[in-house]
Amino acid sequence: MGPARQDRLSPVTALSLPSRYDSREEGRVSPVKNQGDLGTCWAFASLQALESRLLPNEAWDFSEDHMSSNPNFGLGQEGGGDYTMAMAYLLSWQGPVTEEQDPYGDGVSPEGFAAVKHVQEIRMLPELDRQQIKQAVYFGGGVQSSIYTDMDEAGCMSGYFNQETGAYCFPESRDSNHDVVIVGWDDDYPKENFSVPVPEDGAFLCANSWGTQFGQDGYFYVSYFDCNLGKINLFYSQVEEPDNYDFIYQSDLCGWGAQIGFGEETAWAVSVFTAGEEKETLEAVGFYNTMKDTDYQVFVVRRVPDDPAAGDYRCFGTGKPDTEGHLDLAGYYTIPLARQAELEPGERFGVMVKLTTAGAVHPIAIEYDSKDRKSRIDLKDGEGYISPDGACWERVEEQKANLCLKAYTSQEKGNEVQ
Repeated sequence: MGPARQDRLSPVTALSLPSRYDSREEGRVSPVKNQGDLGTCWAFASLQALESRLLPNEAWDFSEDHMSSNPNFGLGQEGGGDYTMAMAYLLSWQGPVTEEQDPYGDGVSPEGFAAVKHVQEIRMLPELDRQQIKQAVYFGGGVQSSIYTDMDEAGCMSGYFNQETGAYCFPESRDSNHDVVIVGWDDDYPKENFSVPVPEDGAFLCANSWGTQFGQDGYFYVSYFDCNLGKINLFYSQVEEPDNYDFIYQSDLCGWGAQIGFGEETAWAVSVFTAGEEKETLEAVGFYNTMKDTDYQVFVVRRVPDDPAAGDYRCFGTGKPDTEGHLDLAGYYTIPLARQAELEPGERFGVMVKLTTAGAVHPIAIEYDSKDRKSRIDLKDGEGYISPDGACWERVEEQKANLCLKAYTSQEKGNEVQ
């Protein structure tokens, strides 16, 4: 899992961070790569952030080709992508695989590879929060973020990029169009290094995916006053070995595409699955937290009938939760169950969550086809239900969606069972 300090993610207010930090000096950044003329920056940024999370103890070269050629996405490598696609690929255990297994740029992406790591948690840091970004970089590796740029490869000219100093700033807020990895910062980086006026010194150090010919050996400084960097920030906070669980139950291979709810801060959701032919132990539940400040409760539903509606959904119940807690940040979280449940072979079981998110009207994440060709949604692989109160339920598939609510099992019996 990397150095001990990867897990020392204490509250920001308790930290005293240096005014300058460069992950390269501690061997905590994987080598810069080159995406070529394909729209795959999102995959390069995601996997470099993930590789950096595991350094210096583990050095990996993950395959951007495998991620960006995922058959569940419809844009192709030329059409681009975004961070939600990277999250979906990793959180569903479709990858990562190694560069040796699926080399980049050869036009072929073989199927059948198993993920060599399991990503179980991704935190989304608050928008434009310098302190939390610095904390994640310092204690846990690179942070995937994005910028707006009028360049598309090394050597391009831009009035916002000083090629001599490798300094960039775009002072207007626009939809981002390029992903990078934040790997350091310098509070005293001179404002005179930028080709556009900025009010104060200070910049983040970023790794790009345009080869070492870009910037300073592939790196560049982005001003604290760039209006786009830091709006979206992904930190791969929990990465485990591929034997952490034996099975993942899910119906959202395309991941978080939209939210659903009932116009209130609280909503309930249940995903129903059928256990395998061998005895398994249900150990954990995973879900997206769509906004900050969420209280969650997790329930296990046993022996779900073939038609829950026939019993007025009484099978779901609203008894005492198995596990509950609070999530400060948006992102994806794997929640271990306090009481592991030994499932019967072939049993229909459900995992249920009650989420209360401050200020939300649609607190439940769903896989959804927005007709933008980004995702190829399969509505036949899921059975999900949503409710405003835990009593009145409706099928989420009737809304042309699947729940982003996963279950993790092991074939080894847990210490305490229901």
